Amino acid sequence: MNADEWDEIRRLHRQGSPIKHIAVQLGMSRNTVRRALTLDQPPTDHRSRRGSVADPVDSAIRELIADNPDIAIAEIARRIQWTKSRTTLARRVTSIRGELSTGEPHDNPVDTVSAIPSIPVYGTSFVGRRTELLELRRLLGDHRLVTITGPGGMGKTRLAIHAAGEYRRAFPDGVRVIELAALRSPDLLTQTVVDGLALANRDMHASPTENTIIEYLRTRRMLLILDNCEHLLDECAQLVSVLLRSTTELRIITTSREILSVPDEFVFPLSPLPMVNGTESPSPARGTGSAVELFVNRAAAVLSKFELTEENRDAVMRVCDRLDGLPLAIELACARLPVLSVHELADRLDHRLNLLTTGNRTGPQRHRSLQATMDWSYELCTREQQLLWSRVSVFAGGFDLGMAEEVCSDDDVPADTVLDGISALVGKSIVHREEGGTHVRFRMLESIREYGNSKLTAPEVDTLTLRHLRWCTRLVTTTADNWFSADQRAGSEKLRRNHANIRSALHAALLDSSNDEEVQMAADMVSRAWFLWSCGFSVREHRMWLNRILERETAPTATRGRMLVNLGLVQTLQGDRESAESALAEAGAVNLTAEDAITGAFTADVMGLKAFFAGDFGEAESRLTASLAMYDATPDREDLAHTLRIHLGMLYCFTDETARAADLFETVNQRAIAVGESWLRSYAVYGLGLVALMNADFEDALRLGSESLRLRRDFDDVVGTTLVTDLLGWAEAEAGSAERSAVLLGAASSMWESFGMQLYGSSHWIEQRARFEKQARKDLGEDRFETCHTRGAAMSVSEITGFVLGEPVPSGDPTPPGVRPDDLLSPREQEVAAHVASGMTNKEIAAKLVLSPRTVEGHVEHILEKLGMSRRHEIAAAFAHAERGTPG
Repeated sequence: MNADEWDEIRRLHRQGSPIKHIAVQLGMSRNTVRRALTLDQPPTDHRSRRGSVADPVDSAIRELIADNPDIAIAEIARRIQWTKSRTTLARRVTSIRGELSTGEPHDNPVDTVSAIPSIPVYGTSFVGRRTELLELRRLLGDHRLVTITGPGGMGKTRLAIHAAGEYRRAFPDGVRVIELAALRSPDLLTQTVVDGLALANRDMHASPTENTIIEYLRTRRMLLILDNCEHLLDECAQLVSVLLRSTTELRIITTSREILSVPDEFVFPLSPLPMVNGTESPSPARGTGSAVELFVNRAAAVLSKFELTEENRDAVMRVCDRLDGLPLAIELACARLPVLSVHELADRLDHRLNLLTTGNRTGPQRHRSLQATMDWSYELCTREQQLLWSRVSVFAGGFDLGMAEEVCSDDDVPADTVLDGISALVGKSIVHREEGGTHVRFRMLESIREYGNSKLTAPEVDTLTLRHLRWCTRLVTTTADNWFSADQRAGSEKLRRNHANIRSALHAALLDSSNDEEVQMAADMVSRAWFLWSCGFSVREHRMWLNRILERETAPTATRGRMLVNLGLVQTLQGDRESAESALAEAGAVNLTAEDAITGAFTADVMGLKAFFAGDFGEAESRLTASLAMYDATPDREDLAHTLRIHLGMLYCFTDETARAADLFETVNQRAIAVGESWLRSYAVYGLGLVALMNADFEDALRLGSESLRLRRDFDDVVGTTLVTDLLGWAEAEAGSAERSAVLLGAASSMWESFGMQLYGSSHWIEQRARFEKQARKDLGEDRFETCHTRGAAMSVSEITGFVLGEPVPSGDPTPPGVRPDDLLSPREQEVAAHVASGMTNKEIAAKLVLSPRTVEGHVEHILEKLGMSRRHEIAAAFAHAERGTPG
């Protein structure tokens, strides 16, 4: 028993929990609970932990910063006679400055996790598993890798996701949840992790490697959750093993039906939900067990008047028992309650499960029960519903009604019956409804999707895969053909929502080496939508698919020519001009045969852009003006013609021809306004801001840059966002806002590295940045500049956009005061106070509770303030007195 467990025992006892209930909930003997209740002080934790060497001088640092916020670190070191690591001191000073600047403790200058949409939000409440959450928190304090294992439907993902939300403030560098269920190609594992982390890829010639991830995570304190690893077991094991060997502070949670079998892995098998808490039978008037609680919760969602009574209690217990406490099985069973009473449900389950337990004697018993539950649900469906269940399994990452009608219908499942069929599957908890804005989409749990897929024959799989590919191809090509229009935002959003579907379709198209039709459709997708990297796909992934399909599609056709130009554009944006030169040269050769006027104009455009970034302004102007003449002769690709005008306008900004640049940008801006287009308009507005900057009109540059950022907010265009952020950083330096300039420059530098070289690897762009950065450094001083720069580098795209547009950060309400120490403090503050009272340092408490030291520091300050104290030792005295007055 440690101090943490002692504190939890006392808390539960004060709430009225009996000894045997506490023992079961905390997984310890009753004698241990009784012994804890006899102790007035928490027992000594004999595990050796060391606090930060900066802890003793913390208050002195605070006083110095409060008196002089701009005091240099070197001066602080001299004043406090610091003789230890300068890096340790710098980190503490940065932490305190960030805290004092906001007036409240926090884990990061910006809470990067809160703005990142990587932690899913469920529509149903989290029931049970509180003991598992506590255990998982403890395990993460002692182990760097925890694998949550168990059969499908056990709730592994739900537990990991809930833990991510609860633990995220313990990790100052963030929590990231990376879902792998929809990923079918092992080659994309590294790419998927890189995208989820939005980190740098310094190898422009190929897909990112493990070194890309290692370089970013090497010293970061972050929690990484890899969800659903079982179908990529070897690849996940390799990646996790390398990350553990190459990083120092990273913690990893994986969920998998099978363990990874790597060194340092702590396996956390997830058991079925218990029937009751302790040995007591559930009663309507008392707390129920987790399995029963889940049943009641989900049953009440189906039948609003459902509640546990003496009459239905035994039947509910029987249902939960026959379903082995499996969460998914319980939820599926509750979906039957609109047509069955609990007693009828129990009777049918008894009969059905008895029939099916002999089906797979080699599998785990709980897995057999889940299979039986799904078999039973499958048999309760009509034949048409069964077919639809199987067919919608072709979708990855969700689908909407129109997709199901188009891909899954035929003579056996007519399109006009799909709506009713999906409604029935939603009602049976086979398909889950998701709503985002004005769109409704549907998704199946992975185990249910796999079950449906297993019901398809090989010819049916081939037919559905081809239909799915055709649907994705139409989506992408239609969006491309209507890109410069008022339909642009909707098209971009649809591409983004179906990123997983498009990725799955591309992967499937390349699996069959003999099917030229499928490869051709894949080629159309990645070549027609030259802007795919701004609609959910990263620059790196777009490049990867182009390379893969070019390896297959070798004929010198117009399609190959378009793919080569797109590849050259992506490589140019990454600063990889050597590779771009090769791709564009081949594109030119192919176009001599294909004679595609648009591809010829686009090739000249990208070659001009490449020359501009390389600093060859004469060559750039020659290429770009020639391309513009070609576009004028073929006016049906307005999007590409306006893209060229943006490129040419940027060139004129650097040749001191700002009037010509402004004319080009304004032409695009006005035309985009006329047709209701937003994306290219955002570049035109950026260009006008660049003109203002070159003309030393810094206030206009800031106004136009902010407007550009607002326009591109609905797109995943990291390239354009990074370009605008840099411009704003330059303008702020000259406008006298050096701190904002440093933040923006830090954010831009980080974002450039996420897809390529800084400022396209262009020396004249980099020279411009250096000029403005020098001004900001001069105004702020090196230490303050680096602090602000680091703050910006930690921001996400959404956070930097909010920072630029001046959007406020919400804050919580204070805890209302009471009359006793226990009542004055929140539950978390009580935990922290107990550990302070036992003599633990902030760092030791943070490690114990899986919190950040800054969070613990903030809790201690709040405790002192609420209790009217000024020293830590007073907390010990107050709690010792309170505990002596508490009955044991």
